Amino acid sequence: MEKNNSGTILLVDDSELDVVLLTEILSGDYTIHVAKNGQEGIIKAVELMPDIILLDIVMPVMDGYETIAKLKNIERTRAIPVIFISGLDKSKDERKGLSLGCADYITKPFHEDIVKLRVDIQFRILKYIRTIEVLSLEDQLTEIPNRRGFEERFLLEWGRAIRDNSPISVLIIDIDHFKKVNDLYGHLQGDLVLKSSAETIVKILKRVSDFAARWGGDEFIALLPNTNPDGADLVSEIIRKTFEDKTFPLHYGLFAKITVSIGVYTRIPSKDCSKDDFIHLADDALYAAKLAGRNKAYKANEGATPTPVMDIV
Repeated sequence: MEKNNSGTILLVDDSELDVVLLTEILSGDYTIHVAKNGQEGIIKAVELMPDIILLDIVMPVMDGYETIAKLKNIERTRAIPVIFISGLDKSKDERKGLSLGCADYITKPFHEDIVKLRVDIQFRILKYIRTIEVLSLEDQLTEIPNRRGFEERFLLEWGRAIRDNSPISVLIIDIDHFKKVNDLYGHLQGDLVLKSSAETIVKILKRVSDFAARWGGDEFIALLPNTNPDGADLVSEIIRKTFEDKTFPLHYGLFAKITVSIGVYTRIPSKDCSKDDFIHLADDALYAAKLAGRNKAYKANEGATPTPVMDIV
């Protein structure tokens, strides 16, 4: 039963009467999906990833206890809150349910206000947890992913590159002499430069798969999946030249001119490759760009000294 509303519920219950009653109570606020037994419920939970699962305890073939145990052992469904639907004596089964990861109980006979309240409470908790998770992965100043957010995405793309035998590129971007910006204009103005820098980098990365994050301080990092060395060189030079040509507006009618130094590295990873070495080599190339006078992009060459990216823009 599809509706445009605030959340989705998977109702796992073999009783047609229970399904009808709970659907009538909750369908005004939630999209309801139905599974008639535990096995079907597990399949649908993996496929649909509902916000909340309402799970009957007493069912044939696979009861609610076995079903929740299997759901909690599947990484994809482990975090979905499960509310048991119980006609049993709560004092006897509550301890077992809680030990298996049950979030709450709805007991029979159903009382509309209680059903709505218990489901709404779990949904509010879920929204709060999701907000915290988003905030933990986002840099609050620039509103792009932070280092932790980058590392989570990097693990996914690194694994995909290994499976597909495809190249992956990384760019570490450092604002040249950023301390002078803070000293000259003040930290609030420096924050504006950081925010504008993040926006500039994100706009340059055109593909949906490309990913930019604040690496820390005045450094940013860009991940370019399925990108060969020539492609990475081109993007790095576009970023460098854009900053070189750009004027960054500040408060009070002031403006700043800044440049960036960039370290670039590309490789086709294998299971034996080190993710840390991959980042370190890009960082070594960044260091070479700084030593060469800044406002330059340098690329890492495995086993050799970093070399400048040609001016190809």
